[in-house]
Amino acid sequence: MNFIQFCLISFLFIVNTGCNNTKNMSTINKTTVTELDINRYMGVWYELARYPHSFEKDLQGVTATYTLRSDGKITVLNQGYKDSVNGKLSKAKGKAKRPNDNQPGKLKVSFFLFFYGDYYVLELDKDYQWAIIGSKSDNFLWILSRKAHVSEELYNSLLQKASSRGYDLSTLQKVDHK
Repeated sequence: MNFIQFCLISFLFIVNTGCNNTKNMSTINKTTVTELDINRYMGVWYELARYPHSFEKDLQGVTATYTLRSDGKITVLNQGYKDSVNGKLSKAKGKAKRPNDNQPGKLKVSFFLFFYGDYYVLELDKDYQWAIIGSKSDNFLWILSRKAHVSEELYNSLLQKASSRGYDLSTLQKVDHK
């Protein structure tokens, strides 16, 4: 997948999350964290698991790198390898912002022009070593870590946290890393 295709697919993701059907009575708890030190959140995060979606189809070794810009927005660099950790590198660069300081765990991310999608920090380790990310839509879930590999005990604990919020783990895809 080239960068243009990735941006187009990201745009479709944003449209999907922004146009979520309000009649859908979700049973998922999408309450976000009440504190988020954006400076501590910056840096590299490894994707441990995710719900499947077209803009990350067949990607492994996925990371997201967040860098604070001078204007207060965040540069987002997502990258992963096609089909395996030894595959062709695919990158997408975007931006993120926190639109409301009173809701620190609700960010917006964009990979295409001014179209933004939801980025909800649902759970965050007090030491900023792992996070669970969702959105307004029930169709998106990511489990992130500062390390490419975590203990089975920690991974299972993160799965339990997502499950207790109402997420269906049967379609969650584990991400391979080198």
